[in-house]
Amino acid sequence: MKKDIHPNYRKVLFKDITTDQNFLVSSSVETQETIQHEGVEYPLVKVEISSSSHPFYSGKERAGGTTGRIDKFNQKYKKK
Repeated sequence: MKKDIHPNYRKVLFKDITTDQNFLVSSSVETQETIQHEGVEYPLVKVEISSSSHPFYSGKERAGGTTGRIDKFNQKYKKK
């Protein structure tokens, strides 16, 4: 096997900032942030949507971000 061509896989903590849920996964993602989890320091990646916050998996509607978008669309494209 050739050296220095494969990514560096290690344990990385992905944190869903919406639900404050943590996922410890092997990954090659590069990040500068770290976090202590169960007494061990891991690289940290913050995500906005994961299986704990996505409506398809959680069964709950997600609030925010769409307030007024429908009204704005209707005003922009309403028939005269």
